[in-house]
Amino acid sequence: MTTGVLRNPDFLRFLSSHVANELGANISRVALPLVAVLALHASPMEVGVLSALQTAAFLAIGLPAGVWVDRLRRRRVMLTSDLVRCLLLASIPVSEALGLLSVGMLYVVALLAGMAQVFNDVADQTYLPELVSKDGLSDGNSKLEFVRSGGALAGPSLGGALVQLVGASRTMLATAVAALGSVLFLSAIKAPDKPPVSGERPRMFPGIAEGLGFVWRDRLLRTIVATTAATNLSLSAVVSLSVLFLANVVRLPAGLIGVLLMSGAVGGLLGGLTGSRLFGRYGTARMTWVAITVTSPFGLLLPMTQAGWRISFFAIASIALSWGAIIYNIGQLTYRQTVTPEGMLGRVNASVRFIVWGTMPLGALLGGIVAQQIGVREALWVFMGARLVSFLPLMFSPLPRLRDFSQVQAKS
Repeated sequence: MTTGVLRNPDFLRFLSSHVANELGANISRVALPLVAVLALHASPMEVGVLSALQTAAFLAIGLPAGVWVDRLRRRRVMLTSDLVRCLLLASIPVSEALGLLSVGMLYVVALLAGMAQVFNDVADQTYLPELVSKDGLSDGNSKLEFVRSGGALAGPSLGGALVQLVGASRTMLATAVAALGSVLFLSAIKAPDKPPVSGERPRMFPGIAEGLGFVWRDRLLRTIVATTAATNLSLSAVVSLSVLFLANVVRLPAGLIGVLLMSGAVGGLLGGLTGSRLFGRYGTARMTWVAITVTSPFGLLLPMTQAGWRISFFAIASIALSWGAIIYNIGQLTYRQTVTPEGMLGRVNASVRFIVWGTMPLGALLGGIVAQQIGVREALWVFMGARLVSFLPLMFSPLPRLRDFSQVQAKS
């Protein structure tokens, strides 16, 4: 029997737009670099720049995007973002057919599509409270995280298959179609697209300051952001070293490396699948800190990975950490959506993402530096040790004394 937010037809349409978007985005992450390599014979440096441009947009415009989202209707922002990405991605196969494709053009497409995705992501997290009640936020976020994890699991393999079947450039057409599918599902939502809160039209720099200020003044939110930033820094270092570790240190074949790297998505799927029930039974606040606390020690298995049966250590660690991260992310996002005033949610979401994603490039850089100095396996011990203690600030916050985040709202 259908329960919870799945009874809401508009949420189902919103969820369907996520399915299209997540599949398209994960196919693009595989196909776009392959366009550069296979169609344009790009150098490793050019491919590295292309990958960086795909993720640089949040640091470039993440904070201003939050202000703009709070000025505008959220669904309209998502529709515009999806249409822009559809046109940008479709331009790649068209340009190849016309003989106009170049690495420089891929740079432009990657940067502009990334900027459109920033607006989509901020508006997306800000829009959910318009579709479901506050009591349904954790259930809704669980379903959305399940879709994200499913996209991360299925998208790369589907992208690889499409590249092999029709070529890298034509595969980008599939990502454009996925963006268009998201537009159609969003357009079908019946609930009115709410205008900005009456009288709210934040100016750019004061608006950014208000978003950052809200994050800083809320003790629990400030602690959650610090924990997430530290966790992302450590895990980014680990991710940046994982392929090198499995290939050169453990000496595994490429096919097996691919399977192990996908194991984290399995944990994400399990998190999205079990999150709603766990939050309902044990409480949103309680499960948020329990999930990250219980699963963190599993990370120490990862640097213990060896050839033979001990390759399972990598998969176990990845599944456990991903499950814990998904439950934690659902919880902390639900808290943010619960306590933030409606007219500020775009700026607060953007502020949080700017901070916690901003540590990821630094973590990847530190991973390479530390591994160069002491070795890859030793560097993994360092960063997994840091990951193990990154949740400790939560233990000294109000979080362990709460069962549900609604208690915080009631006290305020």
